[in-house]
Amino acid sequence: MRIARLLHNGKPRWAMLLESGDTYRLYTSEQPWIDLELDAKSYPLQDVHFLAPAIPSKIVAVGLNYQEHITEMGHETHKEPVLFLKPPSALLNPEGKILYPPSSTRVDYEAELAVVLKSRLKNASQAEALKAIWGFTCCNDVTARDLQKVDGQWARAKGFDTFCPLGPWLVTDFIEKEQKIISRVNGEVRQSSKISMRIWNTAELLSFASHVMTLEPLDVLTTGTPPGIGSVNPGDVVEIEVEGIGILKNSVV
Repeated sequence: MRIARLLHNGKPRWAMLLESGDTYRLYTSEQPWIDLELDAKSYPLQDVHFLAPAIPSKIVAVGLNYQEHITEMGHETHKEPVLFLKPPSALLNPEGKILYPPSSTRVDYEAELAVVLKSRLKNASQAEALKAIWGFTCCNDVTARDLQKVDGQWARAKGFDTFCPLGPWLVTDFIEKEQKIISRVNGEVRQSSKISMRIWNTAELLSFASHVMTLEPLDVLTTGTPPGIGSVNPGDVVEIEVEGIGILKNSVV
C-alpha cells in the first residue's frame, strides 16, 4: 500500500494511492497511522503536489553503513552504527528545490532507504522496531562535503534547509530483500547497489537508535548510502530510486 502526504484543495492531507495508479482517497483522520478510515470519494492524481511523507520531531540518520562507501571515504569500519541528526527544517518535498548554500563549494547527493514510524520506540527489540514502522521511502542525504571536512562533525554539513529530500510516498508492505538503490544526476547513474549490502538492516538500526533516544511517531530514520557519492551543481536534477518504492526527484538551485 502506498500512502502519500499531498496538497488537496490547498491543504496538506494524508491519502492512500489506489492500485489503479491514477487516483487517491483521503484519510478522514489527521493521524492515519492510528485511524485508517478513508473517505469514500476518489480523486485524480493528475497535477497533484506531493509533500514529504513525514512530520518528524527529528530525523535520525546513519553514516557509514555500506562497506564500499566506508572504503571510498577512507574511514574505518565501526563496531556499532554511527548516528547523526538532521533537523526537521532540512526536510524537502518531492520535486522541491535543493538550495546550494553560498558557504559551500561542494554539495553531494547520497541515495538512502528511509523509514517513517507510526508508534513510539524506546529500548526496543528488533521485532518491536519492525512493528513500529509505518512505511519505507526514498531519501537524499544531501551533504556539504567541504564543510563536513572543515568542521570534523556533521551537523552543519548535513543540516542546511532542503538537505533532506524525502518521498515520494510511503510503501507500507515493503519487505527488505535484494532491492536496488540507485542515484542519478541528469539521468546518469551515479550510485547502484542493493540494500542487502548494508552492514546493519533497518530493524537493527531502529533498535540501536531507540536505546539512545526515544523515537516518536512520524520520526524518520535513514539507513546509509552506498558507494558512488559525488557532487551536484545548480541546474542539476537528482533522482533517488529504491526498487519497489519509487523515484524521488529534486533539482538543485
